Amino acid sequence: MCFPTRYISRVRLTNFRNFANAALDCDQRHIVLCGANGSGKTNFLEAISLFSAGRGLRRAPFSNMLKNDLHINDNNDWAIAISLDTQNGPIDMGTGSFGKQDGRIARINGVNAKSIIDMSEYIRLLWLSPDMDSIFRGSASERRRFFDRLVSTLIPDHNSTLNFYEKAVRSRNKLLENGADEAWLDAIEAQMAQYAGAIYFSRIDCLGHLQLLLDENIDQLAFPNSHLALSALFEDGHEPNSSSALEFELIKYWKHSRNIDRAAKRTLLGPHRVDFLVTHKQKSMPAALCSTGEQKALLIGLVLSHARLVKKMTGITPILLLDEIGAHLDIKRREALFLSLDELETQCFMSGTDKIFFSALGKKAMHLKIDDGQIIVED
Repeated sequence: MCFPTRYISRVRLTNFRNFANAALDCDQRHIVLCGANGSGKTNFLEAISLFSAGRGLRRAPFSNMLKNDLHINDNNDWAIAISLDTQNGPIDMGTGSFGKQDGRIARINGVNAKSIIDMSEYIRLLWLSPDMDSIFRGSASERRRFFDRLVSTLIPDHNSTLNFYEKAVRSRNKLLENGADEAWLDAIEAQMAQYAGAIYFSRIDCLGHLQLLLDENIDQLAFPNSHLALSALFEDGHEPNSSSALEFELIKYWKHSRNIDRAAKRTLLGPHRVDFLVTHKQKSMPAALCSTGEQKALLIGLVLSHARLVKKMTGITPILLLDEIGAHLDIKRREALFLSLDELETQCFMSGTDKIFFSALGKKAMHLKIDDGQIIVED
């Protein structure tokens, strides 16, 4: 096993979910968390996931992250701190509520960061959780959110651009509802178009690079290859090939569709309506029609390939968070996953209810038991 040169060496949780005060010192090996359902395994992974932009693995309100027997009005803050070992020395990072009602602050080496995005200079994270197992059979919004998470790991400000765009769309919908004058609508639609252009081309750029790596998939015997696509932005299928052309087309479309959107009470066209389409390449079969095990294998193959892409393009290998990863994987695919993680040279946090799922890892992992918010090292 080739050990990673960038890894989490220390984790501290305070008043987070069911952890009152928990600490873990670890090394370059993978981390396996086992325990009964409800013991806190996913809570621990969620805590690590918050060292990226957004609301983390569960997408929960930050006010919900306070330990469940405390109350936000008690002014009890939740906090997470990690030490990240790198080739250039250790980096200490923290995030938490620190008095904010439904927000959080990031600190890097004891100094408040200007933005959560600043942490991406040091750490990138990718994750899979059980609710993603049905993503190919779910709604377009679920698939789009999954893909945007991949894009954000490669292009950290993508998440902020999405938030600004969605806020502008809500403003346009409100203006349409209230009968605002044309000048106000012109201004908000121009703003929407700028954000939409950035979102569209970030997605296209990421998808193109990821597809190239998928086509070279070294894991394809265990994790089938995928063909990726995004549904057309415009109804007639044409896609402008420059940001300025796209902005012009969107502004023109939104202006002419105001009455239709007003009646629908929403904006019917834009990046927020695009679907992320995945096909099992070897079978030429839409992922939605594949078996549950094949869908899980497709997801893992996507995440592993994207991790390689982020490593190649940024020099930072993402740390992986794989919640209940043993579900729907046979022995062959579990062993292939562990081998792929070794080849990726990254640290991976994995959880499951049964230790037997991780027996093939042996001494390549630290094995922990999570018991009602307590962390017990078992090796």
